Amino acid sequence: MRDEHAESTRRAEKHRLLAFLQFCDEHDIEDLNDLTGRHLYRYRTWRREGHGDGRDPIKRVTLKSQLASLRRFLRFAADIDAVPATLYEQVALPRMSNGEDVSDSTLEADRVLEILDYLEHAQPGSRDHIVLLLLWKTGARTGAIRGLDLRDVDLDGTHPRVNGPAIHFVHRPDTGTPLKNQEKGTRWNRISEPTAQYIADYIDYHRHDVTDEHGRQPLITTEYGRPAANTLRTTLYRVTRPCWRGEPCPHDRVVDECEATHLDHASKCPSSRSPHDVRSGRVTYYRREDVPRRVVKDRLNASEDILDRHYDRRSDREQAEQRSEYLPDL
Repeated sequence: MRDEHAESTRRAEKHRLLAFLQFCDEHDIEDLNDLTGRHLYRYRTWRREGHGDGRDPIKRVTLKSQLASLRRFLRFAADIDAVPATLYEQVALPRMSNGEDVSDSTLEADRVLEILDYLEHAQPGSRDHIVLLLLWKTGARTGAIRGLDLRDVDLDGTHPRVNGPAIHFVHRPDTGTPLKNQEKGTRWNRISEPTAQYIADYIDYHRHDVTDEHGRQPLITTEYGRPAANTLRTTLYRVTRPCWRGEPCPHDRVVDECEATHLDHASKCPSSRSPHDVRSGRVTYYRREDVPRRVVKDRLNASEDILDRHYDRRSDREQAEQRSEYLPDL
């Protein structure tokens, strides 16, 4: 991976290459010099059909993502003369129909508010509460939330350039918390007084008094320091399961026998949602409320095209109805 790529992107690329490493191990491929186009073709089928210890069949969009990462790796390997220059061209990417490469998963605003209401009464100011609250209220990515320090929250609204409580997202690659869009991702986001109060309560009563390996004071903590990105993802999977809040299982599962009740398998609950789903839910909410597109773009630090393609979950009919409100003579 090239140096200019954000750390989160590098981690994602490495994760998508794990299956290929397993394939090489199972097929006794120990040297890139031994890799051929025939191996790459076999890997494509092997991965699609879910071969390999602990692996299941995958969707075409997932296969395309993993094969694209493999192509990028092989191009890099070619740059350093580790493989033939054109070997990457033998990794054929599956063709996608229009919209097939976009996830339709989301966390609707009503569900978010129900979960937040539960947390506000059962665990006010807890880490679970603050993680979901920040993800929902700011629409920020997990990496941006994880990278916040105590110095980045202005809960009194005393910063000269901000009128009211706000949060400062800062690109700090040298100390382990880069932002997705690097320096362009550095920004202030306003928050409400109630949100600021919950954050203050978290700091006063639930935050561990720790520093990370770089001597920084993270806002969100574990007892050991700054949480890993996976810790925040696991939090979302856990709190979005209906049974976690004592609600009946909508999937007719016997709770005592369901593997998704275990923390390590919370993501296997059909109702569980990821931080990406919170972000898409926020974008969809803003779109339905007719918040100006530029405002959403700047607050969430993403281009309008990316927001439309990957986060807006309104139906075509909903969008048509909203457009009609601005048309004088239908």
